[in-house]
Amino acid sequence: MRYLLLILLFSFYSALAQNKNYLAEGPYSQLIIRGATLINGNGAPPIGPVDIVIENDKIIDVKVVGSPDVEINESKRPKLNQGGKEINALGMFVLPGFIDMHGHIGGEAQGADWDYVFKLWLAHGITTIREPSGRGVKYAVDLKKRSAKNEIIAPRVLAYTGFGQGSKKPITSPEQAREWVRQNKKNGADGIKFFGAEPEIMKAALDENKKLGLRSACHHAQLRVARWNALNSARAGLTSMEHWYGLPEALFTDRTIQNYSPDFNYQNEQDRFGEAGKLWKQAAKPYSDHWNNVMNEMIGLDFTIVPTFNIYEASRDLHRARRAEWHEDYTLPSLWRFYQPSKISHGSYWHFWGTEEEVAWKENYKLWMTFINEYKNRGGRVCTGSDSGFIFQLYGFAYIREMELLREAGFHPLEVIRSATLNGAEALGIDHLTGSVEIGKSADLIIIEENPLRNFKVLYGTGAIKLTKENKVIRVGGVKHTIRQGVVYDSKKLLSEVKKMVDQAKKKEGFIITQPGY
Repeated sequence: MRYLLLILLFSFYSALAQNKNYLAEGPYSQLIIRGATLINGNGAPPIGPVDIVIENDKIIDVKVVGSPDVEINESKRPKLNQGGKEINALGMFVLPGFIDMHGHIGGEAQGADWDYVFKLWLAHGITTIREPSGRGVKYAVDLKKRSAKNEIIAPRVLAYTGFGQGSKKPITSPEQAREWVRQNKKNGADGIKFFGAEPEIMKAALDENKKLGLRSACHHAQLRVARWNALNSARAGLTSMEHWYGLPEALFTDRTIQNYSPDFNYQNEQDRFGEAGKLWKQAAKPYSDHWNNVMNEMIGLDFTIVPTFNIYEASRDLHRARRAEWHEDYTLPSLWRFYQPSKISHGSYWHFWGTEEEVAWKENYKLWMTFINEYKNRGGRVCTGSDSGFIFQLYGFAYIREMELLREAGFHPLEVIRSATLNGAEALGIDHLTGSVEIGKSADLIIIEENPLRNFKVLYGTGAIKLTKENKVIRVGGVKHTIRQGVVYDSKKLLSEVKKMVDQAKKKEGFIITQPGY
């Protein structure tokens, strides 16, 4: 009996090891990526072929080894050590790993756990995420530590705790705010996510957080923004803002409060998001004196903006968002239900969403994108974040859509890449560690067979549609390998694992995706 038990245990752990090897390998004593074209995160144009040499989890050499369409002289290439590993990336592209600056690690209401979310992120080249509050600092810090030790398949995690989260009573004084901030650092958090508070409390919390060397983010919720907008935050030491709430309010010239309709109720999600679509039209006109002054002051304060364009895109085109092709294979039944019209679920504001709301939001986007693009042009830092798990936006896929929307806003493709890599690392204070492909930095890399500068759609896990010379429709792209701290993940196999999770959940429930009202 004991012998049989040992056999079963051995079989169990062997299966686990095989499954891990099936998805990931490394880190290696030496790994050389051969012959790729490098698209770095520092704004430099592509260059190649290059060989990138990695030892364990560090980049130790990036060497140009020839010229395009010319046979490479093997004698001039870095030598492979005994026991080393090579990846032939000739004709492929290498980028720094992406940084999602607004990455919620699933959610109980969505029925999405960390394993599902992490695989989707890594499959799309996301090697670092900042979680802007979620299920609590203990939960996030535990995953952060396990990821750092390579105990789980996961990106690097930076944990920002929601202000006041875990407190036994409401924070009602500046000293209580300072004490909470001190405790937050002791708990292992990397920063704070604010939603707004009374001005004296915001000032105290941000001051204490800055003294402790931590960073901060804020979703300027409409319940607080009349007294504390994005410019107030920047002046008080906030390091980054999420979305755009609080920014139009800082640009008001003929009012101090948004022009709410008399029947508005913030707890009614359609009211909340419907009125939000009219907000940018109430702000100062682009390039006016006040518009310019606010922008220039924020840039002078080294203030970072994480616009998360994608998370509101359904507001301007609901049909597109709910018919995205990846929902069929990669969206869990519980998550699909969470997205549907609801008076309870956050972001499910489709009570009677129509043409008028979408037209308003399209105008909203034009004005919003104008500000963000000019902010970047004047030297302001703009980062890429997705806020997935709400409003029909799926982890990983939504991040790539955010890159497309930055391109729509006017960013050059190389500026988009910089926003997704080095800008995020700088905003998090980890640019010494990641964000670009440089000697001494962590081996956080993406390998893809197609050129993303030509078409960002090749970064989607579902790839891009292409017609061949033979008039055959094919799919190209999808990240081939994601490398995180020297660990090489097979991105397409990660997606296959996610599909299995979804298929199993559907089978268990007998679930078939249907559109609302049918």
